[in-house]
Amino acid sequence: MDGETLWDWGYALEVLPQLLQAMRITLMATVCGMGLALVGGLFLAILRRSRIPALSRAGFWIIEFIRGTPLLIQLYFYFYVLPDFGIRFSPFATGLFGLGLHYSAYMAEVYRAGIDSVPKGQWEAAVALNFSRRRTFFTLILPQAVPPVIPAAGNYLVAMFKDTPLLSAITVAELLYTAKDDIGSQTFRYIEPMTLVGVLFLAVSLISARGIRGLERKMELKT
Repeated sequence: MDGETLWDWGYALEVLPQLLQAMRITLMATVCGMGLALVGGLFLAILRRSRIPALSRAGFWIIEFIRGTPLLIQLYFYFYVLPDFGIRFSPFATGLFGLGLHYSAYMAEVYRAGIDSVPKGQWEAAVALNFSRRRTFFTLILPQAVPPVIPAAGNYLVAMFKDTPLLSAITVAELLYTAKDDIGSQTFRYIEPMTLVGVLFLAVSLISARGIRGLERKMELKT
């Protein structure tokens, strides 16, 4: 086969706008999912550090269970099993929940490392000032623990972005689903849309990675 048969630039330019539209869904799922992961991860980190043994053990096992099972299986469970129990969400909402919960387990460990890096003297100073434990944590410890974990959170953001194609398994019309099911299945041409998907993912990942490295350098200068 010659090059014109393998690759059609006209067809590639024709489907590119549809793929860019799907890219918006992919980016939205990534940003919103990361927002859920940041909040959920902090909650799990606090639960894991609880002075109540039952809560601390519960936090530990929740984190280990989520981290120990594949994201794809979790998505299938939320989308296909939970409806049998009367819990049903749209594909996009299910995908957001799945991404957010999965990465919250990883963010919990990131938060825990940041909290553990705060000198113990900070806790002792708060006790000397008669601060409550809650006030100590949210006004003294957490502001010091969060900045060092921002680069790691950025890395997980990129990882989540690259995991969004898994949402196609639950019919979310993100980038891969659009290329494979909306475009490829209708025209039976896959080389152009799938190649463009790879290029778009690579471009966003490289830009994000560069931004994260810049952020890391800024954090190093501040410390």
